[in-house]
Amino acid sequence: MSYVIAVRALCEFTARRGDLDTRFTPAPSGQEGIAGHQAVVAGRPAGYEAEIALEGVYGVADAGDAGGGPNEKHPADSQILLRVRGRADGYDPVRHRLEEIKTRRGSADRVPDNQRAVHWAQAMVYGHLLCRARSFDDIEIALVYFDLGSQEETVLTRACTAVELAAFFADQCERFLAWGRQEAVHRAARDDALRAMPFPQAAFRPGQRELAAAIYRVARDGRPLLAQAPTGIGKTLGSLFPMLKAMPAAPLDRVFFLCAKTAGRQAALDAVGRVRAAAPLLPLRTLELAAREQSCVYPGRNCDGEDCPLARGFYDRLPAARAAAAAEPVLDRPALGAIAAAHGICPYYLGQEMARWCDVVIGDYNYYYDYNALLHGLTLGAQWRVGVLVDEAHNLVERARGMYSGQLPAARLALARRAAPKALRKPLDALRRAWRASLRDRAGEGYRVYEALPAALTTALQRAASALADHFAEPAPAIEDDLLAFYFDLLRFLRLAEDHGPHAIFDAMPAGRGPGETPMEATPRPDERPPRGRAESLDTLSVRNVIPAPYLAPRFAAAHATVLFSATLGPAHFYRDTLGLPADCPWVDVPGPFQADQLEIHLVDRVSTRYRDREASIAPIVALMARAYERQSGNYLCFSSSFDYLARLADRLALAYPDIPAWRQASGMDPKARGEFLARFVADGKGIGFAVLGGAFGEGVDLPGSRLIGAFIVTLGLPQMNPVNEEMMRRMQARFGQGYDYTYLYPGLRKVVQAAGRVIRSEADRGSVYLIDDRYRRKEVRRLLPAWWAV
Repeated sequence: MSYVIAVRALCEFTARRGDLDTRFTPAPSGQEGIAGHQAVVAGRPAGYEAEIALEGVYGVADAGDAGGGPNEKHPADSQILLRVRGRADGYDPVRHRLEEIKTRRGSADRVPDNQRAVHWAQAMVYGHLLCRARSFDDIEIALVYFDLGSQEETVLTRACTAVELAAFFADQCERFLAWGRQEAVHRAARDDALRAMPFPQAAFRPGQRELAAAIYRVARDGRPLLAQAPTGIGKTLGSLFPMLKAMPAAPLDRVFFLCAKTAGRQAALDAVGRVRAAAPLLPLRTLELAAREQSCVYPGRNCDGEDCPLARGFYDRLPAARAAAAAEPVLDRPALGAIAAAHGICPYYLGQEMARWCDVVIGDYNYYYDYNALLHGLTLGAQWRVGVLVDEAHNLVERARGMYSGQLPAARLALARRAAPKALRKPLDALRRAWRASLRDRAGEGYRVYEALPAALTTALQRAASALADHFAEPAPAIEDDLLAFYFDLLRFLRLAEDHGPHAIFDAMPAGRGPGETPMEATPRPDERPPRGRAESLDTLSVRNVIPAPYLAPRFAAAHATVLFSATLGPAHFYRDTLGLPADCPWVDVPGPFQADQLEIHLVDRVSTRYRDREASIAPIVALMARAYERQSGNYLCFSSSFDYLARLADRLALAYPDIPAWRQASGMDPKARGEFLARFVADGKGIGFAVLGGAFGEGVDLPGSRLIGAFIVTLGLPQMNPVNEEMMRRMQARFGQGYDYTYLYPGLRKVVQAAGRVIRSEADRGSVYLIDDRYRRKEVRRLLPAWWAV
């Protein structure tokens, strides 16, 4: 039996000691790390070797070959071989030196001792593997710290013999051996149990078998899949079960179940519970990853041993906590919290650690798709074969745009300037002047788009970032929240600006105005225009991602198989193009259990809900709602395009029909208020709830049976026409030739179908949907509605 582990994972397991400490300056992004490595390598002599793939084996049976010694105390260890592999950063044949390169911000003197111990361990393991591969008797080992700000190297060296390095390697492997044996046994037992695992229901629901079969095939064969499957067939279980079933055949190391919302995480945990109930002996470790804010025991404190007791000695107490956590089949938030409390460590970082050792990891999209995402980083570092399930995948386009967009508000620069020590005011003032001068040519025009970030402004931004990096690299920097917040925003903005291209927009927005506050359909009054002058020259700068494909495509490529599924995932070419999936990525449209006679569709195509027609539309729409309610009283949802439109409709209903109970969604509702809104939808209840299309109640809400019998959708759902969306449309047109459809029509109709899906939740439900807008009579609109609707 063998167990494969990456060099970095081995050393982090064996060499970490002491406190958890996140006080230090932000870690470089993956791209910055690559750039730092390239800068170091570029300065090396001819013949320098970079990225050397190395592998070694350790075990009792061949310990001599691996450079270790026999272990008579643990004869059972002969049953497992550790295969340790990775890529050494570089070998300099001139100096006969193996180099481990670490890109960072700030002086190498600030690297904590516990981090440096891990770095030395990695370098020495790589040194042993290189000596073994090339029969070297000795070698120089070097840690090379490259400071991104100063572009300077700090080189620390050790002269080592091959015998010394072999002994060090054997010691690291011995420390890991018991855990590695446990993991190898766990993996073998897991795969055996998964092969025999039954489907946890007596029978598949209609459509569920088709979905499961399609997912199993791509998971086994290593392909992506777009799966459109209607609500009511059990998509969560129907996707998780085949991915688990494929784990031994693929083979897969891990399954990631990624969700857009917290409710999705709970649905995935419930599906795992059903799988375990059907196969109680299945040794499947499942982890729920939650945000730090949801897990923190001491909010407001720094994550370091001086401020937080759960960070003090974290790595010294981690082994016992890790062993306890590995014995638990399901590590949801309560379970992680209980184990962390028992061992006196941070539950959030215990969860981060257990992501390395769990078979199924459930979390938000950002854990795999964001910059420096934990699960993506582990996948690359450990060279895992992973299966990724993306729940409610229609949300990934907008969520990914947010992940790869950044803003620099002028107000934040002003706050940073006030908080800055005297030494920082000069570069911040220079930035302010460059900001004003670079954008002055079009000042007073309101929203403005630039083809590229002006060179002078780029230089000023980079110099400010470098000055801030030097400040925070001081041994005991003064941490001002406003200054640190601006620094983080600045780093993110620069990182995105470096990648600027046709997939993104660089723009300036007048201070205090959002992109949708002046619709294109309305003509702003002269007094609505932002004033000229100093404030106008310091607008909010943005790099807005329009097409996430360049960022997401490598994430799809890193996974063995990715399945994106949703009830609204069409047309397929829109998602292939915007997300960066291969052109031949298969798409399945799973038939659902619903019949046309379950849902009455009423096309109300004599009313316009366009911005200019809204005032005239209110009276006929309210009269229509009242007639429908009088014909069949019960609970209804009315979806409109904005809170303003919602308020006008609700006010008119209350005035004209005071006997009809009504309640409305408010802007910025907290979880308690959202719960109270939904609680009004009781079985056999009567009334109309008003909500915004695409908001909290437009999807992911389950109101079965008589809790909801109908919906009025008072809009086509199109995003508002404003300067930002119009610029997005131009980019989509240039890239895909379907600018209007990709920017407005497809996203709009997706929200409509999602909202209508709140009405029919099971095969027993009956209800009605009123589609209110004259544009619903258009063929190009109606063809995007579900095929089973009788439209």
